[in-house]
Amino acid sequence: MSADQFLYEKMSWPEIDTAARAGKLVLLPVATIEDHGPHLPVDTDVVIVSAICRRTAELIPEEVVLSPTVKFGYSPHHIDFPGTITIRWNTFVEYLLDILRSLIHHGFHKILMVNGHGSNAPLAEMACRLGVVEHPDSICASVSWWELADVRKVVAEIRESEVTSHACELETSLYLAIDPKPVKMNKAARDITMPMSAHFFSDLVGGKPKTGFKNPVHLTEYWSTVTENGVRGDPTKATAEKGTVILDAASKELVEVLRELKERRIRKRVPHQSGKQ
Repeated sequence: MSADQFLYEKMSWPEIDTAARAGKLVLLPVATIEDHGPHLPVDTDVVIVSAICRRTAELIPEEVVLSPTVKFGYSPHHIDFPGTITIRWNTFVEYLLDILRSLIHHGFHKILMVNGHGSNAPLAEMACRLGVVEHPDSICASVSWWELADVRKVVAEIRESEVTSHACELETSLYLAIDPKPVKMNKAARDITMPMSAHFFSDLVGGKPKTGFKNPVHLTEYWSTVTENGVRGDPTKATAEKGTVILDAASKELVEVLRELKERRIRKRVPHQSGKQ
């Protein structure tokens, strides 16, 4: 068996058909192209989520098919920084849904969408919800890599910055672990100029920057109004070693998620209207 046996785009149609009939799960990474400070490439979200999903598939190559990464996502609030490419939210939802429809049509009935960009999260979830509504014989689920409990646990142990959000200690560490060549650490600079208060703040892995801070209210402002250089956090604290720890935690927990998804029974709908029984 080849090392890339689980890569959807490297399979022939008979191999894809066989994988679907065997009940393999589909792992679908989703990201975007946008600014990530002066030190990281605009493909940061793509590189990170692709690597996490690749490592996950390598742990269970007989059980999954790894879809090509969706590279363009929803990011209009980043448009003030050159390089950002954004897809309208409704177009993006339908695009993701069309991918799910195609996979389900080919016989894949359990699909996990792994998100790598914050503003994609509600739209990825919506696409998965609609996938189930349209195809109740299938399960379409979504999760962002930073939501994983094991990721949050290890980050709590290794982080050195008070805020992790964007082009920060975490994302920079991950890129350094995956492919250090494009990372310009000599241009990495801390930026925590965003206004923060008890209910208006953000942290990628659920941390609270100050004592007394509570659960944050969801608020997405134009990026140029809350950062000077496109960073939210302190990338100078990043190391490849930290990135490797996060990659390992994310991929191992995603294996757990996929195996739970594999065992989850798809139940038939039960209409309770008297005229439909």
